[in-house]
Amino acid sequence: MDRLLVLVRHGQSEWNLKNLFTGWKDPALTDKGIEEAKAAGQRLKAKGLGFDIAYTSVLSRANQTLDLILGEIGQTGLQTIKDQALNERDYGDLTGLNKDDARAKWGEEQVLVWRRSYDVPPPGGESLKDTLARALPYYMKHIQPRVLRGERVIVAAHGNSLRALIMAISGMSPEEILKFELETGVPVVYRLHADSTVASRDILHG
Repeated sequence: MDRLLVLVRHGQSEWNLKNLFTGWKDPALTDKGIEEAKAAGQRLKAKGLGFDIAYTSVLSRANQTLDLILGEIGQTGLQTIKDQALNERDYGDLTGLNKDDARAKWGEEQVLVWRRSYDVPPPGGESLKDTLARALPYYMKHIQPRVLRGERVIVAAHGNSLRALIMAISGMSPEEILKFELETGVPVVYRLHADSTVASRDILHG
């Protein structure tokens, strides 16, 4: 049985390009982001991978990435479930700020703590621990059971919501997941054993 789970961070967004904290705001993909999403689909197609169901957040950059991937692999009508549990981390008061401006306002050390600590949220926002607290139960209830039944699942979401899932799937510690970088538009292909442990992980770089 092929217990396939593919995780893809959305392609570059307009706010990624501008170096802004994005969170739950909803910018579109850049031209580069569109190409990254198409390339992700082409890599999946080259591996002969297809899917039974797709999951994504309610944010358009993830939705657009998924649509472009499905177009490349010839599955434009695939059943897709959208849920805000898979949304990017909410950056609170940092949302919309240029990262350099944020460092000028609060200091480089404080901004680094907000960005890279596991459990310290920015003012009015979420820590990675908070993001995990909503993304992981959703994964455990809705996504993992499908994978373990042998359904082939793709999830197009965001850097922090996907890191939360990867932390759980791969059994990483908070320290390990903080060092794990997810590139935009690069599929992470998991195959799982029946007990949900990882049989293999393949990162499809260009």
